[in-house]
Amino acid sequence: MTLTEQILSTLPGDMLGGLRRADDLWYKLRHQQLSVPTVVQTSQEPLAAVDWDVVICGGTLGIFIGAALAQQGWRVALIERGALRGREQEWNISRQELQVFLELNLLTEPELEQAIAIEYNPARISFSGSSDLWVRDILNVGIDPIFLLDKLKARFLANGGKLLEHTGFAGAIAHPNGVTVKAGQDLKARLLIDAMGHFSPIVQQARQGQPPDGICLVVGTCAQGFPKNDSGDLLVSFTPIQNQCQYFWEAFPARDGRTTYLFTYLDAHRDRFSLETLFEEYFRLLPEYQQIELSQLQFQRALFGLFPCYQNSPLQPSWNHVLHVGDSSGSQSPLSFGGFGAMVRHLERLSLGIHEALTSNALDRQALALLQPYQPNVSVTWLFQKAMSVGMHQQVNPNQINQLLADVFQEMAQLGEPVLRPFLQDVVQFSALSRTLLQTSLAHPSLVAKIVPQVGLPALLNWTRHFGGLALYSALYPLGHAIAPWTKRWSPTQKYYFQRWLQAWQYGAGGDYKGSN
Repeated sequence: MTLTEQILSTLPGDMLGGLRRADDLWYKLRHQQLSVPTVVQTSQEPLAAVDWDVVICGGTLGIFIGAALAQQGWRVALIERGALRGREQEWNISRQELQVFLELNLLTEPELEQAIAIEYNPARISFSGSSDLWVRDILNVGIDPIFLLDKLKARFLANGGKLLEHTGFAGAIAHPNGVTVKAGQDLKARLLIDAMGHFSPIVQQARQGQPPDGICLVVGTCAQGFPKNDSGDLLVSFTPIQNQCQYFWEAFPARDGRTTYLFTYLDAHRDRFSLETLFEEYFRLLPEYQQIELSQLQFQRALFGLFPCYQNSPLQPSWNHVLHVGDSSGSQSPLSFGGFGAMVRHLERLSLGIHEALTSNALDRQALALLQPYQPNVSVTWLFQKAMSVGMHQQVNPNQINQLLADVFQEMAQLGEPVLRPFLQDVVQFSALSRTLLQTSLAHPSLVAKIVPQVGLPALLNWTRHFGGLALYSALYPLGHAIAPWTKRWSPTQKYYFQRWLQAWQYGAGGDYKGSN
C-alpha cells in the first residue's frame, strides 16, 4: 500500500475515492476522451414571459454574484446541485481585496472580521540556491468559507433571491428574448449565468473538446503536529526539475493545523503523471520541506485539484442571454488556481456590468462579450507559465527554472514594493513589468538565451503582441477615465458599452489594483 493510500484512506469523506475520481477526469482530459455534451439549444420562438431576471447555475461561487445582484433589486434564482455550504479549508486572500464586500453592502464590518478565520505574517518566497525573500500582507488572510457563504446566502434570501439546493442543471434553451433553464422545473429568465466552474457542461459544449493549453495540478493536506509557525510560504521550490516538471510549494497556518500544498504547471500531454503520483511525491518530500517526520503529523484532510487553462480566454459567449463567470470563463491567470480570489477580484466589475446589461437590455452575445473582454495583463502571463513548465520530451537544465525565478524575484525586490506586490497578487502592470524586464536583462543577460529555447520562438512572438496590448491599455484607461464625465447624458445602452470598454482597459492594464491598506 502506498503512502497516499495509507494516509488518505484514514481521512473522513472518502478522500481516496475523490482523488481517484479526479484522476479519472485528468486521464480523460489528457487523452481527449471527455464527451462534448449538448446542454444548450436555441429556439427562434420568443418567451411569452420571464419569471426571473437572472438564473445562476453553480452556487459555491455563484452566490457572490447572486447576492450582489439581489442587493441591487434584481429577481435572481440560484441553483446548486448539492447543499450550498462552504468547505472546511480556508480561502486565502489579501485583506484589502475584501473591501469589495463592504463596498457592495454584502457584509457589515463586524461580519467581515468574523469571516476572517486566521491572519498571519510574514510570508516567504524561496528558490533552491538563493536567499529567502520575505513579504507582508500578501494572501495572509484565511477566510472561513462556511461562515462567508452562510452570510451571503442569508443576504441573498433576505433580498428576495430564490435558492434551489440539491438541484442539478439539466439544460437550457436560448430564446430571442431570454432563456429557459431546465433544473427539475423550467426557470424562464432574461439571463443565465454559468458559474459551474472549469468543467461546466456549458463550457464543455462551448469549447467543443478543445484541449487545455496548460494545467495546474495541486495536492496538499491540512495537518496538526507541526512546530508553532506563524509565517507562511507563498512560493517555494527546493528541488530541481523532476519528472519533467518543477515542484512548487505553499504553506499557511490554519485554524486546525497547517496547510501545505504542492503544485506544478504542465501541459496536457497524454504521458503526464497522475494526481495520485503527485501525492506520492508530496508525501516523499514533505518531511524535507517542513523539517518534520510524517509520523509526527495528524492529518485532518486532503486537498487536491486540477485547473485547466486556455489561451483563448476569457471564454466569449456562444449564445445570447448566456454568460460565463468565474472559473467557467477562464478569466484567471494561468499562474493562479482561480476560484475564490479571481471571483472576488472581478466581483464589483461583474455585478456593475451585469446590472447595466439588464438595465439597458444589452443581453445578446456581442454585448455580453464585453463583460469578459480581452485582458492583456493576463495574456502576458502565459509566457511566465511556459517558463515555469517543461515539455514532456524537452531537455532543460535541472536548475534552470529555480535560477530564473531567483534572478527575477531578486530584481523585483530591488525595484521595491510597487513592482513586487501587484505581481504577487496576480496583477501585471506595464510599468512594473517593463522595469523588471529591463533590470533583469541588464543584470542577467544570459537569461534570454536560456529561456527562448525553453518557451519557443512562437510563444515569445505571441507574448510581444500581448505586451503591446498591455502598453496600449495602460494608455487608454486614463484617457477613457478623463472623458467619463462627458457621458452622463448618453443613453443607457451607450453608457453600457462605454463603461465596459473603460473597465476592460482598467482591468486589462492592472489598473484595478488598489495596493495595501
